[in-house]
Amino acid sequence: MTNEFEFTITRTRFDEDYQPSEHTRVTTNFANLARGKQRKANLRNALQMIDNRFNALATWDNAAADRYAVELDIISVDVDVEGNGESFPTIEILQTNIVDTQTGKRSQGIVGNNFSSYIRDYDFSVVLSNHNKGQSHFSVPDDFGELHGKLFQHFLHSEAYKAQFTKSPVICISVSDNKVYRRTENEHPVLGVEYTPNETSLTESYFKKMGLNVRYFMPPNSVAPFAFYFFGDLLNDYTNLELISTISTMETFQKIYRPEIYNANAIAGKHYKPNLNHQDHSITRIVYDRDERSQLAVEQGKFVEEKFIKPYQTVLTQWSRQCAW
Repeated sequence: MTNEFEFTITRTRFDEDYQPSEHTRVTTNFANLARGKQRKANLRNALQMIDNRFNALATWDNAAADRYAVELDIISVDVDVEGNGESFPTIEILQTNIVDTQTGKRSQGIVGNNFSSYIRDYDFSVVLSNHNKGQSHFSVPDDFGELHGKLFQHFLHSEAYKAQFTKSPVICISVSDNKVYRRTENEHPVLGVEYTPNETSLTESYFKKMGLNVRYFMPPNSVAPFAFYFFGDLLNDYTNLELISTISTMETFQKIYRPEIYNANAIAGKHYKPNLNHQDHSITRIVYDRDERSQLAVEQGKFVEEKFIKPYQTVLTQWSRQCAW
């Protein structure tokens, strides 16, 4: 057994010519856009939405609202558990890159944004299902998410990560429709108004095992808050343009995938409970099959169990017990 799992990072440009690799989870947000007859129009429209939102937020020295463009790289991470050259796809995240079309300057944005994980599929679709089978009350195993969390933190401390990224990741996801969020008086010029939830959630606990904290903000001219998962100090560790790159990217995705929440025709109030059955919302012109995505998550979880968890069960268990994260 080795305590130094080897991580390999590959980059794929996310543009209108993007084609998902065979290792990409088919339920991943960006992969969903690149499927079917409308794939190229989907990608082109989504990328334009991202640029438009970025310029709407970066208003200074940008009178025509067309100064900036966002380039996206898909960061795919494979892990070699035994050091024998046999690797397994673990996570995919996005890196934003900011292009100032006025000066020609390109700068690195934030890495993270979207978070795609095969092992998370296994945890939520297989482990939770098996644990609660035949039970009258829902419960969570004591070690739920520990392996996933330790692998994620191990990756962030790896030489592979340090060689390519200078800052910690920020992951931005939808709020939960099971909680109520209360607007606070705290307001950030880019992130917007902060909200606080009435209770914690399984998702928060799962990301906590990845070492991530969470805060909820509704950016200017957004209609609902987002969950921002981060290390360190979210409000001071990143520049305004870096934060805008994440907001513009993830708000675009959420308008497509969660229009009932993020493309609603009314703004969230002081006390806000998301509702996926909310009818007063607008639909984008981008095609997306949400029911198919839910069904495929179960298939992907079983794939992880067969190809990764079972073959490496002993090694993974021993490593997880010894891992310091």
